[in-house]
Amino acid sequence: MLKYCLIAIGAYLLGSINSSVLISKGIYRIDVRTRGSGNAGATNVARVFGMASGLLTLGCDALKTVTATLLGSHFGGEIGLAVAGAACVIGHCWPLFFHFKGGKGVTVGAVVALMIDWRVFLSLAVAFFAVFLVSRIVSLCSITVAFFLPGACLLFGISQAKLLLAVFVAVLVIFQHRSNIVRLLHGQEKKFSPKPKSE
Repeated sequence: MLKYCLIAIGAYLLGSINSSVLISKGIYRIDVRTRGSGNAGATNVARVFGMASGLLTLGCDALKTVTATLLGSHFGGEIGLAVAGAACVIGHCWPLFFHFKGGKGVTVGAVVALMIDWRVFLSLAVAFFAVFLVSRIVSLCSITVAFFLPGACLLFGISQAKLLLAVFVAVLVIFQHRSNIVRLLHGQEKKFSPKPKSE
């Protein structure tokens, strides 16, 4: 039990390293949480500062998630991976280092899906881009793939520990998008538009 507690603490601290805040403050001297949607995630960074910064944020968030889950797997096997994945997502959404105001867990959740099984990730990536091509609403894409994450795990016969992780991530990501769901229902959710290079 102590081993899993240590894995959870380490993964939570890694998750709490919010790259969107670090990049926005370090490069632009602006806290991204005060601009755009107010969300500390790659989509809002791209919307406010441009695609290059958004992709850099996405890459950094992916790196911390891969690191956390690999360490969890190394020290605790499949259960360790599940604990680390869940803790990393929690850290990203409620980061200790940034007053517990973080992102919505989409990038971290996507990488967790990859660490669960590449087939799960690939199927969700196809679904994400299919919905995006039709709607161009990132929140709708994120909610859709979160909803289907546990089903994809069942489809590919994923183990119980990883399935529980998938359910946890799906519920958390959808919960984090509750305000987006309200706007979607009222037809008020904005389509994705990155900051033009000329701005």
